Amino acid sequence: MTFSKSPLPNPSDINLSDPKYYFSRELNWLEFNDRVLHEAMDERTPLLERLKFMGIFSTNLDEFFMVRIAAIKDQIEAKVNRITSDGRTPTQQLLEVSDRVQILIDKQHEHFEKALRPAMTDRGIYLLDYFELNQEQCNYLQTYFEEEIFPVLTPLAVDPGHPFPHISNLSLNLAVLIKHPETEEELFARVKIPQVLPRFINLPINLQVNSSQTHDPVWTGIPLEQLIAHNLESLFPGMNIQDCYTFRVTRNADISVDEDDTEDLLLAIEQGLMKRRKGGSTVRIEVSLVMPSHIRRMLQEELEVTEKDIYQVDGMLGLGDLMGFLSLPIPELKDPPWTPVIPSYLRKFRPNEEGSDFFSLISKGDFLVHHPYESFADTVERFIICSSNDPKVLAIKMTLYRTTGDSYILKALIKAAENGKQVSVLIELKARFDEQNNINWARKLEDAGVHVVYGLVGLKTHTKVVLVVRREEDKIKRYVHIGTGNYNAKTSNIYTDVGLFSCRPELGADLTDLFNYLTGYSLQRSYRKLLVSPVNGRDSFDRLIQQEIDHCNAGRTGRIVAKMNAIVDPKIIANLYRASQAGVSIDLIVRGMCCLRPGIPGVSENIRVISIVGRFLEHSRIYYFHNGGDEKMLIGSADWMTRNLDRRVEVITPIDDPNISKDLQEILGIMLADNRQAWDLQSDGVYIQRRPRNDNDEQNTQKILMEMASQ
Repeated sequence: MTFSKSPLPNPSDINLSDPKYYFSRELNWLEFNDRVLHEAMDERTPLLERLKFMGIFSTNLDEFFMVRIAAIKDQIEAKVNRITSDGRTPTQQLLEVSDRVQILIDKQHEHFEKALRPAMTDRGIYLLDYFELNQEQCNYLQTYFEEEIFPVLTPLAVDPGHPFPHISNLSLNLAVLIKHPETEEELFARVKIPQVLPRFINLPINLQVNSSQTHDPVWTGIPLEQLIAHNLESLFPGMNIQDCYTFRVTRNADISVDEDDTEDLLLAIEQGLMKRRKGGSTVRIEVSLVMPSHIRRMLQEELEVTEKDIYQVDGMLGLGDLMGFLSLPIPELKDPPWTPVIPSYLRKFRPNEEGSDFFSLISKGDFLVHHPYESFADTVERFIICSSNDPKVLAIKMTLYRTTGDSYILKALIKAAENGKQVSVLIELKARFDEQNNINWARKLEDAGVHVVYGLVGLKTHTKVVLVVRREEDKIKRYVHIGTGNYNAKTSNIYTDVGLFSCRPELGADLTDLFNYLTGYSLQRSYRKLLVSPVNGRDSFDRLIQQEIDHCNAGRTGRIVAKMNAIVDPKIIANLYRASQAGVSIDLIVRGMCCLRPGIPGVSENIRVISIVGRFLEHSRIYYFHNGGDEKMLIGSADWMTRNLDRRVEVITPIDDPNISKDLQEILGIMLADNRQAWDLQSDGVYIQRRPRNDNDEQNTQKILMEMASQ
């Protein structure tokens, strides 16, 4: 979309709810995934990392269909024709998404076959097709098939006596065409590629070389489905195998729970998980490009989808499995290893086992941690472990959205309960795709005597907070951690997040009120410092934006810089448009979805949007408001999305320490200057990647922050 350069209209005459000022949420998300795909296509990215990004692109797309497309299809089935802020009906969204996804899939597979597979070969990684194997290799794989694969397979016939089988979510399958040798009748069968077996079969070292290879092999193997396809006679003895074709099914993975009518939320979520494992309605079928049209039509009819739900793939299906190649021991084909550092103040001031020194450190003043540049284990985990051991700690309260299956934090909470401390944990059972893990931990915690709360009816608890209550001399003192990321040791190494440690009385009192709201009955409507959704978060952000407008209207400077994962909420976007019209200079660093159109004359010409995609997932939320020189800096768990502001419990905390505020401003400044991983969003929805003029001019945000942490 282009905008004329005619005289600007009066801002009051512009309808800021006009759909032309908003991008489609779904289509803009696809543009984000295209940026992920670009990392797989960028020759500056090490080869195995490119394969990783190729896999991430595929798994992202899987989740997009399981959740977002499934929701749109549910709306269509329910005859909901609500128009989105960008002016599209659910049916229009689905059609446009389908066309765009097919283009992206074609782009992905063409690059994999024509660029990445040859690049793998050049480095001795031979992902072969079966016909490329020599006889000795075939003999080995034949034995491997008979001993390791054949016993696991279950061929399923489809005929009047055998109804079309259930095809599980994200399963890779072979559609097998068979002819009966006596009746000449054409038959159909389905063979599921077992997910319990490795997707790529690695040949032993002594069999890795054959005459077609021009480089010394580091790894040689073939896709599992090709080995099964070349041994179908073993599954259908006496039959004539005509051909086989791969296909893959994606199903609706949403768990619908009527919280108002359920007495046991944990049981209801478990029942929902059982339904998910069985599989919801089909939302996508990926098929081999060479699959005949009559087989596609049969799959379409049996799985009850439209022709638009079928995506033809010229190449290997299920490229998410390419991420497995990152485990190859070839360090020169990966990003340089990174070990999060222990912050300097902790290196000089190591806490003792009971943690009293850690509390003494926090008492000296607030401090910020920045993951994965700084160690999660030596800061957040250490804080909770020390709290569980410290005899002066009376209570520990925390919220949990996602964590690992083997969490040191939750083990520490169990130990704290065993030590007689009051421990309360709000575990969000509705954290999508982590429900089962959270249920398992909820039971373990309850068995240990921890007070476990499952969340509020109608709301997801997404906030990341810890409150520790400690008796010191003759008074009670409260210590807090408020972060932007989950209490998850694994993702802390690959997601960028910030967290604040503090013992400021106002923050401790606010978190006490928050936990009373979460665990009991409370109509708390105000907080001393914190922005809490859905209580006062939206109103607080509206007020902060309005303050910048007021400063500009009074002839002063207005400035907003905000970093987040997504900006979707139409009301916030409209307020940012009004701020731009008033002259507020706005920079948005939005990793994923951005429904705001920057650079529109008379509407958003003062707004710039960039997206940063790199080796770490940009996950932190940081907000800066100039406020006439009395600068306000905030961090927390909420993006500018309707769900975060209205349907989730979120916490945003102001930063009162001027040194921490400067550190956060420096982080934002480094990101705004990035010319290696940053993409500029144009007013027509196109993202343009920034490029350095030369190697010496390269400003790589994540590389710079790693160097700063090391120093």
